Amino acid sequence: MKKNKIIEELRKVSLEELKEKFSSLHKELFNLRVKQKLGQLKNYASLGLLKQNIARVKTILAENQKLGKRK
Repeated sequence: MKKNKIIEELRKVSLEELKEKFSSLHKELFNLRVKQKLGQLKNYASLGLLKQNIARVKTILAENQKLGKRK
């Protein structure tokens, strides 16, 4: 999926769903970091992609807060 489509999909999601997604992405990042430290992580690129997705969600949350949106 292209970046613009991902961002547009995130903008359509409600505020509560964005917060849940943010939380689940952080848990997944923690799990990947643990696997990395234990030497069990095979795909190191997944860390970078996950961090990008977290940044996208944080950006959309900040936009909503700045605009005062409550979905």
